[in-house]
Amino acid sequence: MSSGQLSMNLATLRNGSTFAQMIDDCLRHGVTAISPWRDQVASVGLTEAARIIKANGLRVTGLCRGGMFPAETAAGRQANIDDNLRAIDEAAALGADCLVLVVGGLPGSSKDIAGARQMVTDGIAAMLPHARASRVPLAIEPLHPMYAADRACVNTIDQALDIAAQLGEGVGVAIDVYHVWWDPNLAAAIARAGREQRIFAHHICDWLVPTTDMLLDRGMMGDGVVDLKSIRAMIEAAGYHGPQEVEIFSRDNWWKRPGDEVVRTCVERFETVC
Repeated sequence: MSSGQLSMNLATLRNGSTFAQMIDDCLRHGVTAISPWRDQVASVGLTEAARIIKANGLRVTGLCRGGMFPAETAAGRQANIDDNLRAIDEAAALGADCLVLVVGGLPGSSKDIAGARQMVTDGIAAMLPHARASRVPLAIEPLHPMYAADRACVNTIDQALDIAAQLGEGVGVAIDVYHVWWDPNLAAAIARAGREQRIFAHHICDWLVPTTDMLLDRGMMGDGVVDLKSIRAMIEAAGYHGPQEVEIFSRDNWWKRPGDEVVRTCVERFETVC
């Protein structure tokens, strides 16, 4: 595999680098696909970010993130939808392959997870006409069940696909190995996603043992227990051959290292263990 099949989710480079510095680190190692976060784009300005991307011929495999739909009040839910409409505009301006949706958890003190999931479906339905008109696919990213209460009440590929099937064209899934590697139905779910042509992104990192922080201690590929090659084979058998996008939240390790070292290591591991 070449680094041309690798995308760098810029969350992996949260070491204090500027947007332009992150791009330079990627290009130095032959990485020409990125997935920025909205705050990183905002830090340099949408127009300037789009200019940098175009000037360097970069592919944007996704924009992170939309979502976070549930809220305690109708006004809160509408405010979340409005923010997602802005995220669609940003994704369109950057030419992103998709807008990644981390859907949100239980609002306030609620214990009604079914109700939260309905808010997610309703929220995506409300933004979908604008997404279709803007030609921005929406990729629901199921998160590990440990996040069901606070970050994402959609926790398996099958759950995400059920929502996508209900809503129709333009809604699919982002398959992040960190969140789905444990699922005993993983192979069947990936195959289903392929049949329904709803695989929009593939994110990689590794699950460390022990993991010291459930959010901010993801591992570099090869340092943990995820069978990355097997999952990649499933995804390719399902018909998706797009880039693998490295997304590593690592407050106490990789975020403390120079971007050049991080990108170089990502490329080396991609070529050997992914």
